[in-house]
Amino acid sequence: MTWDLNQLETLFTENDDLVVTREENCLMIANADGLDAWLAISGEQIIVESLLFSTSEVKDKNALNEEILKTHMLFPLTTVGISTVADEEYYVAFGALSSQSKAESVMIEVATLFHNVAAFLDAYQDHLR
Repeated sequence: MTWDLNQLETLFTENDDLVVTREENCLMIANADGLDAWLAISGEQIIVESLLFSTSEVKDKNALNEEILKTHMLFPLTTVGISTVADEEYYVAFGALSSQSKAESVMIEVATLFHNVAAFLDAYQDHLR
């Protein structure tokens, strides 16, 4: 089965710990800790992304980028990148999986992303102003 947004919305709304909002071609998923993630289907992939912090909040981008490259393997299923949102650059945490993944795999991806976002924010706090 290949997921569509309606099916994914149903899957996530069945979880009492999540609040799901439909925003055009995406789902905004919020957890009980106040973290948000955006989920979209892009071709054969489901992409889940969460903003970490603005690049303007970083003291030394080169130092942070080096630390991210040296520590990224400590955070399973999640990668850190930089995305532009409303003309501002942000560090983002994201994960991707097949749009044909099992429901359990989709739920694990989102739960892991939320866990890793909290860990990234803690791990990289010293790099922020």
